[in-house]
Amino acid sequence: MKTKVVALISACVLGSFISQAQSTTVSSGGTTFGIRAGVNFQNLNGKFAGVDMENKLKAGFNVGVNAEIPLADEFYIQPGLLFTTKGAKADDDADNGKININYLELPVNFLYKPVLGTGKLLLGFGPYAGYAIGGKIKSDDGDMDLKFEKSVSTPLQAIYTFRRFDFGANLLAGYEFNNKLSFQLNAQLGLTNISPEITGTDADDYKTKNTGFGVSLGYRF
Repeated sequence: MKTKVVALISACVLGSFISQAQSTTVSSGGTTFGIRAGVNFQNLNGKFAGVDMENKLKAGFNVGVNAEIPLADEFYIQPGLLFTTKGAKADDDADNGKININYLELPVNFLYKPVLGTGKLLLGFGPYAGYAIGGKIKSDDGDMDLKFEKSVSTPLQAIYTFRRFDFGANLLAGYEFNNKLSFQLNAQLGLTNISPEITGTDADDYKTKNTGFGVSLGYRF
C-alpha cells in the first residue's frame, strides 16, 4: 500500500513538472522530454558499531524520464523520475553477499548546455530525493527481504533494516548529439543517514550513506 501511495505521489509531482514544462513550451518553444537508462556502480559507506564499513561497489541500473525546462539561453532545469537500484557487495572474496535496495528517485538538476561541435555539452548538478520501495540481502545461505523502519531495538536488526528516505546531490557531465541521442557520466553523494536509530546506542556509531557513479544513454523527443 505504501509503495502505491509513493508511486502516486511521484506521478503527481512529475505531472506538475510536465504541466509547467508544457506552459514553458508555449512561451519559449524550448522544453523537451526525454528518457534515460544506464548502469550504476553503488556502495554503502559509513560505520557499523563504530567500525568503518568495508564494502565493494555493486553494479545496478537506473531507468526513467525527465523534462528540460529552459531558464535562460543554454541553461535549463531538469526534473525527472527514476527507478534505480543501489546497495553494496561484501568486501570478502569468500562471501558473495549483496545488499540490493530499490528506489524511486526524484532528481532536479540545473543544466548547462552550450553548443559544442555539432551537438551540445552537458554539465549539471542538483539534489535528489529517494524513497526505498523494496530490497533484499542476498547470500550463499539464501535471500532475506529488507525492512524499512526509522528505529530498531537491537544492532542485529540494523543489518537488514534501513530508513526509506534518502537525500543527496548529483553531478553529471556528458554530450548530446544533434540526433538527440546522448551519453552521460554521473556521480551521486548521499547526504542522509539511512541506518535506523538503535535503542541504547550512540547514533554516531551507526551511519550508512549511499554513494556511487554511473553511465547512461538518453534520447530527447
